[in-house]
Amino acid sequence: MKIIVTSVFVDDQDKALDFYTGVLGFQKKQDVPVGEFKWLTVVSPDAPGGTELLLEPNDNPAANRYQKELFAQGIPAAMFGVDDLAAEHERLGSLGVRFTVPPTAMGDVTVAVLDDTCGNLIQIAQKGTSGAITA
Repeated sequence: MKIIVTSVFVDDQDKALDFYTGVLGFQKKQDVPVGEFKWLTVVSPDAPGGTELLLEPNDNPAANRYQKELFAQGIPAAMFGVDDLAAEHERLGSLGVRFTVPPTAMGDVTVAVLDDTCGNLIQIAQKGTSGAITA
């Protein structure tokens, strides 16, 4: 058994797609109309056949409340591994990304938390000096 799709709730799928592809650097994998919304996924360009991230609409009241409560409490909705957190923090900052937690060492892991502009906090992490946190 393996994880093939995981999701984050977003308040606007098109805005989320722009952020996750144009800013974070993911690639669009699927864009399938499903009534009013879409089955919209992105993947890492380093693993185009890997786990897909579903940009799921938060129109369900329970999903909307859940997303807002996580955000209000400063809890990231997802975590992505990076090879060089300092460089990624610099790159994203230069693109206007707002960080709620700057790069912070936590034992053998360094993390930072950013606002995805779609209702979520996203944690990026680098494990020690050996590179990104990977599966």
